Amino acid sequence: MKKKFIVELTTEERSQLQGIVSKGKAAAYKILHANILLKADQGSYGPGWKDRDIAEAFGCHHTTVENLRKRLVTRGFEAALERAKRGPQLSRRKLDGRGEASLVALGCSQAPAGRNRWTLRLLAEGLVELGVVDSISYETVREVLKKTSSSPTAINTG
Repeated sequence: MKKKFIVELTTEERSQLQGIVSKGKAAAYKILHANILLKADQGSYGPGWKDRDIAEAFGCHHTTVENLRKRLVTRGFEAALERAKRGPQLSRRKLDGRGEASLVALGCSQAPAGRNRWTLRLLAEGLVELGVVDSISYETVREVLKKTSSSPTAINTG
């Protein structure tokens, strides 16, 4: 398969990477990135190793090598040495304060007929039925309940 993002380092970039690797004073991820870029270099002085060979040599996944090559070509040398920056959070919270209050109130109410107590899935379904949210996962319900000091799914001892 033909590589889409070709690494061709300048002499200055190559010497900077070799300095990082030889000193060993940088963060481990930065040394790893420097090693990967040095082996992926297909310029006049680079060995031009295959991604899978690089990944095997440095104990990482081949997609790590691919992503690093892509970051070098698209975002530049400095960005390739650093860790990948996460994009903006695309998802916003499903439950605001009122939604959390509705969840706790629902959990503190009587369990549905035929059930001894509320399960996370039942609470999620109940929030949808009440129209608090259009959809919600039981994992989101768990995270919200973990945040609160009450435990509405516990057995009622009183």
